[in-house]
Amino acid sequence: MPLNLSRAAALSLALMSSVAVTAETAEATECGRASWYALTGRTASGMRADPTGFYAAHRTLPFGTRIRVENLRNGRVVEVRVNDRGPFVRGRIVDVTKAAAAKLGFISAGTAPVRVTVVGSETSAKSC
Repeated sequence: MPLNLSRAAALSLALMSSVAVTAETAEATECGRASWYALTGRTASGMRADPTGFYAAHRTLPFGTRIRVENLRNGRVVEVRVNDRGPFVRGRIVDVTKAAAAKLGFISAGTAPVRVTVVGSETSAKSC
């Protein structure tokens, strides 16, 4: 049975097949802004979206990569798994599910400054 992919998901899959990125070759820590989303369809990885789970969308990290997201305003931390592509808004480095955003404490603000670190990376976290 073929997957019924949205145009954005199909484009993401096409882009991913042309560029091989692994968690080891990607930068271990990055700083920027995070936003949250409550997707209810399918993610770019093909999983059914779960706004109550702890998942994230990242532009380049491989699906299944575990990342640690730290809200730099309040110090709250959550660990999520990459299962989608995005964000597609300039200046943002990660989208997290609504549940993860609630744990990080930025639901009402919509976005927050964050540090994203690949779990298990051997490099020290850079300051933001």
